[in-house]
Amino acid sequence: MKKNEITEPRAEKINKVMTMHNHERVDEFYWLNERENPKVIDYLNSENNYRDSYMKDYKNLENELFEEIKSRIKEEDSSVPYLDNGYYYYTRYEKGKQYPIYCRKKDNLSKKEEILIDVNEMSKGHEYFRIGGIDISPNNKIMAYSVDTISRRLYTIHFKNLVTGKEGSQSISNTSGGVSWANDNKTLFYNQKNIKTLRTEKIMRHAFDQNQKDEVVYFEKDEEFNLYSYKSKSGKYIIINSGKTISDEIRFLDANKPDGNFKIFQKRIDGLEYSVDHFNDRWLIRTNINDAQNFKLMVCDEYDTSSKDWKEFIKHRDNVLLEGVEVFKDFLVITERENGQRRFNVMSNKNSESYIIDFEEQVFSAYSSVNIEMNTNIFRYGYSSMTTPNSTIEYDLIKKSKKILKEAEVLGGNFDKNNYESKLIWADARDGKKVPISLVYRKDTYVEGGNPLLLYGYGSYGSTNSGGFSSIRLSLLDRGFVYAIAHIRGSQYLGRDWYEDGKMFNKKNTFWDFIDSAKYLGENNYVDKDQIFAMGGSAGGLLMGAVANMEPEVFKGIVAGVPFVDVVTTMLDETIPLTTFEFDEWGDPRDKESYFYMLSYSPYDQVEEKDYPAIFITTGYHDSQVQYFEPAKWIARLRDRRTNKEPLLMYCNMDAGHGGASGRFEAYKETAMEYAFLISLTERK
Repeated sequence: MKKNEITEPRAEKINKVMTMHNHERVDEFYWLNERENPKVIDYLNSENNYRDSYMKDYKNLENELFEEIKSRIKEEDSSVPYLDNGYYYYTRYEKGKQYPIYCRKKDNLSKKEEILIDVNEMSKGHEYFRIGGIDISPNNKIMAYSVDTISRRLYTIHFKNLVTGKEGSQSISNTSGGVSWANDNKTLFYNQKNIKTLRTEKIMRHAFDQNQKDEVVYFEKDEEFNLYSYKSKSGKYIIINSGKTISDEIRFLDANKPDGNFKIFQKRIDGLEYSVDHFNDRWLIRTNINDAQNFKLMVCDEYDTSSKDWKEFIKHRDNVLLEGVEVFKDFLVITERENGQRRFNVMSNKNSESYIIDFEEQVFSAYSSVNIEMNTNIFRYGYSSMTTPNSTIEYDLIKKSKKILKEAEVLGGNFDKNNYESKLIWADARDGKKVPISLVYRKDTYVEGGNPLLLYGYGSYGSTNSGGFSSIRLSLLDRGFVYAIAHIRGSQYLGRDWYEDGKMFNKKNTFWDFIDSAKYLGENNYVDKDQIFAMGGSAGGLLMGAVANMEPEVFKGIVAGVPFVDVVTTMLDETIPLTTFEFDEWGDPRDKESYFYMLSYSPYDQVEEKDYPAIFITTGYHDSQVQYFEPAKWIARLRDRRTNKEPLLMYCNMDAGHGGASGRFEAYKETAMEYAFLISLTERK
């Protein structure tokens, strides 16, 4: 491609001087945060036009990839129905339509279908449309549902009478989406957001179909805390969780007495994390109390809930992370992780019997699915591996037998899981740690040391990607790529210590782990060391920016999705959505030591005059989590300072936010862009 014929966009430089801790920074592209400035819109459009021009020779490939990805997905499809309060609920898709149809059937699946919402009809006239939540009143008569048409994750709640089919006249704006119905069928609780910071700061009480003002039942004053509310699985309590990264405070209210006052479960203590489940007139508490780094399970009486009344139920284990609990009348299913592998630990509530549901494959993803009913012996979970499509499975906790309810179909006629192989590899990090890597490739295209690699990473918030199936990924595997996930520090793949060793003042471990994983795979002939590509999004986009600065020569190309790259400036601006409760993850730059540590890796601040790999950046103009101007400023500075001519491209979706396009298939157009970019680079010498 003769790319010299195409002129790169160049953003105007207008210096803004920022001083903190007697340290001066100059941001020449700060003006790009002026969202409504026509010059900003023009610049974003110019970036889109440049990307289109640069990749014009690969437009047919983009189209081919999109159609290929789309063709593997069953257009006319439905979810596995689940039972809730006498109704079976499911979603289905119709051929040629982008959005789901939410449905239910009373008593059994042979009954007549009742369509709750047809999102295809509701979305007409909107560039973006997303349902945030659907919550049915206990008497099954009223449905509350929420809608976002802007992509800022500010949902408006609407109501529908399911007896008459009529839409209600009431609506509630600026919410997080879901509601919790009290047992009187008229009182509900919802989460109110601050429209500027997008922090959920209030829990509101609403009297359905009543002409009275909504009441604030709890306001969270501490800006580092975020709120959410929900109804206990037992149906007895409305629960409010006020939490930040390292602390929780829970309140609860009898759902039969919705006009009452919420009671504090256990007062917040800095460093004390806990979550609760109610069953059989007791509370189960998952907590890190008393230095239980990997969490343990405690129990207490229904009304004596302070930590002094907690009794140990499952002790802390240094080698096992306790991730969650699914409560049934006669059983508990504990989700655990040991040495990176997830398992389900089944415990009887009637006797001391316990057993493990484990899995044969080395690289897999397993998770608790929809388990709403308590009075059942059936546990539903999802399972996939890097070579096996996702299955929904019912497990009989008494018989210890499983039944596959549905395995996702991979259409097109070309998929055979036996054509692919996955492995778990342990890479050497520079400080002596072993970094696990999940890897998959197509057997008949694999040549030792000869294949391009796409290495994915995230490594923040304790979020763990276990390595499941993706039909989308087949478009790369079938073209000879090796795909790998680096389970770097900042995740909880190897337990809570693995997370703690990749946050705050240990954050650089995340970046070094990723770089060392890439080098290990290249140096040990798993892949072609000259064809290593990297991909990450959001906090994983920060990872991409950091490794591009630290050791750019390792990577031939990088894809950074909605990247969080201007760390210091963002974390100093508490008006930017979601900033304040991020301090425990990254640090508070108002603290001098934190400021300089964050500055030392902040991708935007560390852009230097040197060679950079090819980079493709995606963002959304309405993104509420990582503002569009972070990647816009980043690419502008990269262009200004880099010393080589590798392509720097950006696509800004002018209609979408953090999650990309809202339609079922629209998001795959961006995936096709990313894959075409990577494939184009393999053809360049």
